[in-house]
Amino acid sequence: MADPRTVILPCGVAVTALGQGTWGMGEVPGRRAAEVSALRAGLDLGMTLIDTAEMYGDGAAEEVVAEAVAGRRDEIFLVSKVLPSHADAGGVAEACRGSLRRLRTDRIDLYLLHWRGAVPLEETVEAFESLVREGAIRSWGVSNLDVDDLADLPPGAGPQTDQVLYNLSRRGPEYSLLPRCRELSIPVMAYSPVEQGRLLGHTALRDVAAAHGATPAQIALAWVLRHEDVIAIPKASSRAHVEENRAALEVDLTAEDLATLDRAFPPPGSKRPLEML
Repeated sequence: MADPRTVILPCGVAVTALGQGTWGMGEVPGRRAAEVSALRAGLDLGMTLIDTAEMYGDGAAEEVVAEAVAGRRDEIFLVSKVLPSHADAGGVAEACRGSLRRLRTDRIDLYLLHWRGAVPLEETVEAFESLVREGAIRSWGVSNLDVDDLADLPPGAGPQTDQVLYNLSRRGPEYSLLPRCRELSIPVMAYSPVEQGRLLGHTALRDVAAAHGATPAQIALAWVLRHEDVIAIPKASSRAHVEENRAALEVDLTAEDLATLDRAFPPPGSKRPLEML
């Protein structure tokens, strides 16, 4: 199996195009061992970008990540997120310290504003830049920001990504957000790339999967990953699921496949509000 494809962030760092999400991890104690094992399996397969957030399980997901990456921190590109209610000058620093403590690390590679709240973006960005200077974070980015929100970032701001909901059934970002991010050279990070499994029973997805000897989840992931500047962060809670996700990188969708999926999941014909889960 070849090394995973990478995406270059604006700061010049290469990250794997297929990472690992942790939304929902740490919420059921009996699943913790399997979740840790799944994350470690992903690392073994080269899926070294792990995305988490202080919100997930009120920090419990970060604790799962800490256990999974123990002894391997230097292999990992670690992404976490601050809640908008903590996004003022003092709150960002305090939230970051909390995440660092739960993650048992001295730095977060990419720290994101989880979504836009009442705190001015300028204040949040200034707090992020302060954390970069301190070495607590290596870089920062945003999540769930649409085109107009990106335009409100302070002059000279340099987000490394915009993490948004993007999958076959949530194609709104294609109309204006993906093109704008390309103009700004900001890769998009797609969360819930298989719509938390709700896509997988669709007939068109099953038909394309059958033609490739693949699973519907692999086709849905391959569809998101067809963009060279999009990172996908599916969650998997078992080793088998991680291996299934990893194999999506080996799927090459044809023009006919893409046309079939376009008919089943039409691209947007106009601007749509940015969706969130």
